[in-house]
Amino acid sequence: MPKILVTGGSGYIGSHTIVDLLEQGYEVISIDNHSRSDARMLLGIESITGKKIPHYEIDLCSLDDTEAVFEEHPDIEGVIHFAAYKAVGESVEQPLLYFENNIQSLVNLLRCVQDHQIPHFVFSSSCTVYGEPESIPVTEETTLRPAASPYGLTKQIGEQLVDTFVKASPCSALLLRYFNPAGAHPSGQIGELPIGKPQNLVPAITQSAQGIIDRLTVHGTDYPTRDGSCLRDFIHVCDLARAHTQALQYLQRQSTPHQCEAINLGSSDGITVLEAIHAFEEATDQKLDWIAGPRRPGDVMAIYANNEKAQSKLGWSARYNIQDIMATAWNWECRYRNGETVLSQ
Repeated sequence: MPKILVTGGSGYIGSHTIVDLLEQGYEVISIDNHSRSDARMLLGIESITGKKIPHYEIDLCSLDDTEAVFEEHPDIEGVIHFAAYKAVGESVEQPLLYFENNIQSLVNLLRCVQDHQIPHFVFSSSCTVYGEPESIPVTEETTLRPAASPYGLTKQIGEQLVDTFVKASPCSALLLRYFNPAGAHPSGQIGELPIGKPQNLVPAITQSAQGIIDRLTVHGTDYPTRDGSCLRDFIHVCDLARAHTQALQYLQRQSTPHQCEAINLGSSDGITVLEAIHAFEEATDQKLDWIAGPRRPGDVMAIYANNEKAQSKLGWSARYNIQDIMATAWNWECRYRNGETVLSQ
């Protein structure tokens, strides 16, 4: 099977995607500088799959270090690019940090793809490219409005870079716009492991239920939604991982150079923050202590996906629902805190 390079392989989505790729027979190598991830996640991958993958602890912002990986592995046939900073709030506070890291790393990676004639490229994009949409659900043809955060802007620029690059090279690419990844691998061996205070809702919920966070804060309960909280589209991380494998398979089947397409990856179901909290309580029998806080800069009020293109092009659909997301996230949190995973031993 082809050899695939996964950047950000120790990260939340990257680690789950590596598991899926290995289970589908792909050979995988990983790059991650661990600035926003935990190297122990590689142990979780090995525990689930029984396979230890080559891993390089380098910064993609170093062209020389990135180039060295491609030179060592001249048989790479595809790249899945996850590595990026992704905290919306932090990007509002430190925009230059996000521009420098997210854009420079992508430029360096594309240069290597060009120099080594890699045929397939999958870019980890985001629903943040839509900004505050005029209507929902959003389709791939929905007009991209101004990004609500510097993080979202780096994803808009990233998509433009990939699209422009592909038109001038024999490479083909997919821009996977996913919504709110959550949940954990059913084995409980890998899951979302934030560094510092969680920026995403589901790990904030599970850490609150564990008593690691004193009280959960809901950022804004005065939005014009059905219960006043933000409306989101939660997608299980294993569904998302499988979509990346199917994206590679799609590019391999098509074998069409200069092709670049955007595809939404979401559940096609809008769930509010408060509904997500209630879903956790129902799925786990845990009562959450939460308070209403002010709106958070950079947050979009409401967005969820139309995923018909993912179904028709990739043959993909979401297999897990919001209760599955909460149950697997809680299982991971409990096992990790109780020392029952390879990461916590």
